[in-house]
Amino acid sequence: MKKITLLFLASLLTAVVFVPNAAAEANRGKMLYMKKVKNACKKDGLRNGGIFAAKHNRKDWASLKKSGHLKDEWIEICPHATKKINKLREKDVKNLYDFVWKYASDGEVPSCG
Repeated sequence: MKKITLLFLASLLTAVVFVPNAAAEANRGKMLYMKKVKNACKKDGLRNGGIFAAKHNRKDWASLKKSGHLKDEWIEICPHATKKINKLREKDVKNLYDFVWKYASDGEVPSCG
């Protein structure tokens, strides 16, 4: 019984440590938006990341990602951030996507500036 319990606890610890957390990636995307894109988007009238993300609903963001036009849409929403968006690494694109998907018009309300 002791071995089974120990094995269960080890499995649980492994799952907690190694399973990626989508909320953490959305938070990284939020920080990325605030650090790299926010100031440029203010020039386009977007006061915060919530407005940026709410330009589409979750289904639309997912279809843009699937079609490969995600960066193009971000540039269309915020043309002043074109250089910064084009310089994003693949993992940054994924994190920013997780942010816009989580806080889409039919998603949660973000608390970012």
